[in-house]
Amino acid sequence: MALDSLRGDREFRKVRNHGAAVRDPLFTLRLTEYRPRYGEPWQPRAIMGIVVSKKTLKRAVDRNRVRRRVREALRTLPGGLPPCRAILLPNPGVLTVPFTDLQAALARAIAKAPAQGKRGGKSGNPGRSGRVSERVTSAPPAPPKDRP
Repeated sequence: MALDSLRGDREFRKVRNHGAAVRDPLFTLRLTEYRPRYGEPWQPRAIMGIVVSKKTLKRAVDRNRVRRRVREALRTLPGGLPPCRAILLPNPGVLTVPFTDLQAALARAIAKAPAQGKRGGKSGNPGRSGRVSERVTSAPPAPPKDRP
């Protein structure tokens, strides 16, 4: 399965807001179901964004090396990638871990991700439904006092 890149802030925001997070010592994976881009036909594939911040790794050489290692590990996964949209946030340990261990961790995280039909992430206020609740009072209001 082909691996495309997330494009633009809007796509990243959608995955951040609606995706389910899977954490591993090597990375954090935020995953949501596949949806085609506006105007595109339905072609299920993996669309992935790899984000390595300067706070995580100071040197650009290291950030680029992490991106290349993760991209190759995803490309050569034995089971392939399911159709999804995802953001991968690697930790510095990705630089030193053996490549086979990185692939195994990615495969575990993808397998651990919730079913593709479900929607993860922030669900608002789970205790409320769409209806307006009635106000409940324990005692009737006191009668108004007469003024002299």
